[in-house]
Amino acid sequence: MENKNTLERLPAYAVFAGVLASAGLPIYIHAPKFFIDEYGVSLTSIAGILFFLRLFDVIQDPALGWLSGALRRQRRIAVAIAASMMVLGMSGLFAVTPLTTPLVWFGIMLALLFSGFSFLTITFYAQGVEKAVRSSQIGHVRLASWRETGALAGICIAAIAPTVFIWISPSPFTVFTGFFVAGVTLAVVMMAPEWSIEKSENPFAFCSILKDPVVRKLLLIAFVNAAPVAVTSTLFLFFVETVLDAPGFEGPLLLLFFVSAAASAPFWANIAKRVSSKKALLMGMSVSVATFAYASLLGAGDVLSFMVVCIASGLGLGADLTLLPAIFADRVAKHSHSASPAFGLWSFVSKLTLAVAAITVLPLLESSGLEPGIPAPVEAVGMLTLLYAVVPCILKLIAIGLLLLTPLSADQCES
Repeated sequence: MENKNTLERLPAYAVFAGVLASAGLPIYIHAPKFFIDEYGVSLTSIAGILFFLRLFDVIQDPALGWLSGALRRQRRIAVAIAASMMVLGMSGLFAVTPLTTPLVWFGIMLALLFSGFSFLTITFYAQGVEKAVRSSQIGHVRLASWRETGALAGICIAAIAPTVFIWISPSPFTVFTGFFVAGVTLAVVMMAPEWSIEKSENPFAFCSILKDPVVRKLLLIAFVNAAPVAVTSTLFLFFVETVLDAPGFEGPLLLLFFVSAAASAPFWANIAKRVSSKKALLMGMSVSVATFAYASLLGAGDVLSFMVVCIASGLGLGADLTLLPAIFADRVAKHSHSASPAFGLWSFVSKLTLAVAAITVLPLLESSGLEPGIPAPVEAVGMLTLLYAVVPCILKLIAIGLLLLTPLSADQCES
């Protein structure tokens, strides 16, 4: 009966992951452009705020990993508080007129949103490790497939929702906020039975975790491999509008990208069962390299070709999000590392790339002559293509090399 209940609760992981994901990457895509368009905030100012926010987010993640481990016996309460922080942050960003200068308000609300998001993400992934270990019917890849499919579905909905809601309301982001609040409530209720305590956990386990050479290599891979997503997510809207000269297509193209990623997650899980997680991940990363190379050749009017890019890059993202965290979780479980601090470190290195992307790519765009509301010069179009396609291609190749050099045992690869 316990195993049956375990299997029946997998949808709760998908829903919770979906809500979390809707507060992550889509907000990173929408919020900067929303404040630039609505309040006239400059690209460089937004870049500076994003950098310091991400730097703060990066620094706090190990501390949140410690806090998650320390609050194991109060986890349901802690989850409810963190979820409330996300709701307040989202409402402040999109449904409330800034109560101070827009730039300061932007920083405060994003800090609130991302702090709640980070704590919930670390706690959620740590719980996933415990669930996979407890159940003989659920491995790390199977759980990751449910979780990442839900996450990518949440990204799809959040990415396209403002574009859809504009047809029913003059304030689409306010409507989006209302749906987000309802989604958070549902997710918290569905996951409530899952926050069980199976064993004690050392919240001060960072040193022992980092002594594991494979863990260190996997963290480095996570850092490098997340960089292309950080760069392209920051630049996606600008690339479509400026390089492709296709304003108005941003929403459908984003949806196509994320739907492709969501649909591919079960596919990559099945491939991993047949050829190992490592080999399947290398296949997915290779798809991304080819896709970025092709994207570098596109220009004005190439919307149909970019649809192919969205599908293929979504396929590659599905492999990244499904398999790499599963490989890391498997290593953590098999070597008895504390899950909460481990995923605090995982979140730390993953988000560090977002901080670097924020402080580099937007100022480079502005220095090349890109300004909202005026035609982009040739230099800005060239810079966008370089940053959106060429740089991610190079970074992905480096990540592939690092993964090839990382020894993984056969049983770990096949989990």
